[in-house]
Amino acid sequence: MTLRAALPLMFALLAVPAAAQFPMVELSAGMHRIEAEFASDMDTRMRGLMHRQQMAPQHGMLFAFPEDARHCMWMRNTLIPLSVAFLDEAGRILNIEDMAPQTEDSHCAAGPARYALEMNLGWFAQRGMGAGTTIRGVSKLHAADAPAGH
Repeated sequence: MTLRAALPLMFALLAVPAAAQFPMVELSAGMHRIEAEFASDMDTRMRGLMHRQQMAPQHGMLFAFPEDARHCMWMRNTLIPLSVAFLDEAGRILNIEDMAPQTEDSHCAAGPARYALEMNLGWFAQRGMGAGTTIRGVSKLHAADAPAGH
């Protein structure tokens, strides 16, 4: 294979997102199982779901923050529409925000949140979930699960 023929293949491989680099956690809400990638440090939280073309229906990403605060999310370089649920330390949903792809609009927690769970757009609403719904499995994730210093 010539270098000219190999270049498109090399660029295609570089463009593939590294989804497998995130640890996975299993969560549930009611009878619904959620397979979530776990973003628990600054690097993984900043990378998030950027550059993904699609996400499986029961798949999501759980962002863990080092402290309770009114955290905000945006969609820079994120290609798929998402809904984000901001959660307290016990996994109770504080509020849910819908987010349009490739925007820098801030979507913020209604109160002090420890986690944010991103799912495909409308996932929570389609299942009748809102403020007060508990996402089970989150309360087992404590500061000890996050890398030191983050």
